[in-house]
Amino acid sequence: MDNMELQANKTLTTTETISGAEAVIRSLLAEGVDTMFGYPGGAIMPVYDALYDYQEELRHILVRHEQGAVHAAQGYARASGKVGVCLATSGPGATNLITGLADAMIDSTPVVCITGQVASHLLGTDAFQETDVVGVSMPVTKWNIQITKSEDIPQALAKAFFIARSGRPGPVVVDITKNAQFGKLEFAYAPCEMLRSYIPRPAIDPVQLNAAATLINNAKKPFLLVGQGVILSGAENILTEFVEKTGIPYAWTLLGLSAMPTDHYLNTGMLGMHGNYGPNVKTNECDVLIAVGMRFDDRVTGDVDRYARQAKVIHIEIDPAEIDKNVNADVPLIGDAKEVLEKLIDLVDPAGHEEWIEEFRVCSNLEFQKVIEKSLHPGDEHGLLMGEVIANVSARLKGDAILVTDVGQHQMAASRYFNFRQSRSNITSGGLGTMGFALPAGLGAKLGAPDRDVVIVVGDGGIQMNIQELATIFQYGVNVKILLLNNNFLGMVRQWQQLFFDRRYSFTEMVNPDFVKVAEGFGLTAKKLTDRKDLDASIEEMLNSESHFLLEVVVEKEENVFPMIPTGSCVSEIRLE
Repeated sequence: MDNMELQANKTLTTTETISGAEAVIRSLLAEGVDTMFGYPGGAIMPVYDALYDYQEELRHILVRHEQGAVHAAQGYARASGKVGVCLATSGPGATNLITGLADAMIDSTPVVCITGQVASHLLGTDAFQETDVVGVSMPVTKWNIQITKSEDIPQALAKAFFIARSGRPGPVVVDITKNAQFGKLEFAYAPCEMLRSYIPRPAIDPVQLNAAATLINNAKKPFLLVGQGVILSGAENILTEFVEKTGIPYAWTLLGLSAMPTDHYLNTGMLGMHGNYGPNVKTNECDVLIAVGMRFDDRVTGDVDRYARQAKVIHIEIDPAEIDKNVNADVPLIGDAKEVLEKLIDLVDPAGHEEWIEEFRVCSNLEFQKVIEKSLHPGDEHGLLMGEVIANVSARLKGDAILVTDVGQHQMAASRYFNFRQSRSNITSGGLGTMGFALPAGLGAKLGAPDRDVVIVVGDGGIQMNIQELATIFQYGVNVKILLLNNNFLGMVRQWQQLFFDRRYSFTEMVNPDFVKVAEGFGLTAKKLTDRKDLDASIEEMLNSESHFLLEVVVEKEENVFPMIPTGSCVSEIRLE
């Protein structure tokens, strides 16, 4: 949105006749693309041949699997605020993108994926490596198109970038037949600035603005929920001004993490199944609930029929489809989060809610005694715990690093115990919960924000799903730090099996490889940690390394992540143990 729509676009015209493949490259350059991720193959080979002459202007990262390409593009987009770009060939190359497209779709990540396709005259013949990419990707993209004529390439790519970055961002697929890549055209490029019937920034209803302000000004126990929409719209500063003016406590969703500093005095923690105790319990006690740029995911609401029934709900959301989808809004405010807050802040009164905030502090103290203290300072009778390892790393980085997490127990522990001081610092797979996300997304994040430290936190299950991308990290010298928390289990599934399936650990225990040898085989420096007394020195060694580094930490095998809202329960039934 703000950052994304400020990307350097410029109109390019020429009387020079060039190939469709070169038109792809020139179009990307016109959109300000400097980095992309991909894997060559027969149907996309003309584009790769054209790219050969543009290597100084356009950096291409050769991943080891197409799923790695799209996740890397996601990480790049999330860290940089730009559109991520990836290339793949037809058939299996294109279908290997589908998981990442679905992930980007549900997490609102702007990605343009360009796929090669068999020649037009072969479409529908089951030709070698032919797949209906448009049909397959339609449910998991914001827009897709197949191009069969070279002269259509510039306009289609301009439209693709506009759709991907505008409004609620998302992934786009541009499928280009081989003959369109070989064909000739007189190249002209004009950035797309509008599309008929597509309204990426809806007009804000002044009546609803006034209704929202009235509810907020009269509230005794208001509570604000921060979603990723705050980050996507660049609303971090105005939201900070808003909560400080109104004195409203806030909590963030998993993808809203880092929108404001962790240590802000009005921050009450994280929402959701493994979020903090206070924000979950108090959701069912507030009188006005203000949701900004979030979609009321089931991991946040628990049993939606018992979610915030006592509260008046104000929902600030750019996507009209999210209004009333899961939670009914008393005051729907459809629009860009930053624009809405800029108008709303002038209508609300300065206030303070100290007694209400004190209720959150009571909950926080209880959670500290029951959960946090034990996680951060376990006795010697316990092995290393995820929380203490994460907190150790976080403290040394002082909240300035980008955290990239995979999916599982380590993801929840990292989200709870890693601190943030600046936005775009938390990159994870939220809505889809994609194991294998972190390794490629982390390398993409580092390339998107090269001046920032990037720490990838991953479990022993997730890292093996895209472990081949260690080779990409090595080949391009991507200086990421990989913290592998190894409990020799598919930990989150095992926790559910323990709590809800009578400890019937059905196919969740793992016999893992020697991760240090594997990492070293790919060319990375690696170390294994098993003893608490070596924790400080090992983390220092990892963080001080001038190159990529993998630190495997063997953690307690059957540690559980609490608090936890059992599936089907309401938020006020959150368990501390």
